[in-house]
Amino acid sequence: MAENQIHLTKRDRLKVMWRSMLLQGSWNYERMQNGGWAYSLIPALRKLYPEKKDLKDALERHLVFFNTHPYLASPILGVTLALEEEKANGKEVEDQAIQGVKVGMMGPLAGVGDPVFWYTVRPIVGSLGASLAAQGNILGPILFFIVWNLIRIAFLWYSQEFGYRVGSEITKDLSGGLMSKVTRGASMMGMFVLGALIERWVSIKFLPVVSKSPLQKGAYIDWSSLPKGAKGIQQALIQWHDQGLSLTSTKVTTLQNNLDSLIPGLAALCLTFLCMWLLKKKVSPIIIIIGIFIVGIAGHVVGLL
Repeated sequence: MAENQIHLTKRDRLKVMWRSMLLQGSWNYERMQNGGWAYSLIPALRKLYPEKKDLKDALERHLVFFNTHPYLASPILGVTLALEEEKANGKEVEDQAIQGVKVGMMGPLAGVGDPVFWYTVRPIVGSLGASLAAQGNILGPILFFIVWNLIRIAFLWYSQEFGYRVGSEITKDLSGGLMSKVTRGASMMGMFVLGALIERWVSIKFLPVVSKSPLQKGAYIDWSSLPKGAKGIQQALIQWHDQGLSLTSTKVTTLQNNLDSLIPGLAALCLTFLCMWLLKKKVSPIIIIIGIFIVGIAGHVVGLL
């Protein structure tokens, strides 16, 4: 049996790394990076599954929804390569286990990529190149191009190799339940991140006014007592920002204010659960997106949203 083992060589893994640079080449609203993800894995999957049917099943397995930071996909690719290698060699690696690890890793890693690369590394390298370019030195843009790509490619390769080694360690204890624990933990982490992102990214505001009540004098800005011109605007901003005075003499309470006092983000959470339920019922994500657009526009026209 050992003579028939299929192993991914360094060259095979390098091919996957180079292809991963096109991860977002076929980004779409339905499954996002799934096309680029499957494209990255093709060199490895072709070697692992020489039979056409097995290759077809593997590609279908990786054409499901996937989305993360384009650079932080590399460690996930490495783990996936290790799992697929063990599966191709006869170990009992379930499709759900591979998907669970992918989904569990892509959420947390997506939140790491932006602050590390877009907000730290790239601005630092860019500022070095810009300082030279501002002096008229042609080496400025050249330095930025070379240094940034060296950092980027080195990270893609070494993080993918790290994921491959970690994935290999996981697959050594399939019978001991480590895989199920990793899958469960990754899924729990993914759900935790999803819950945190709902409050941040999903916003629903119900506009209907529930009540209007007059405020006592001193609780709002008395516009008639302010001087005219820029000085009056300055004083109004100071009173609003520093003293917390209302801009109007009437407190308006909307339906959204009441919902926020009950459970902040309740409407966003309900909408997310509805979308998850529709996806479970095999409703196309494109249909869901169009439906949200239609409901949002109609709700705005009638004054509900």
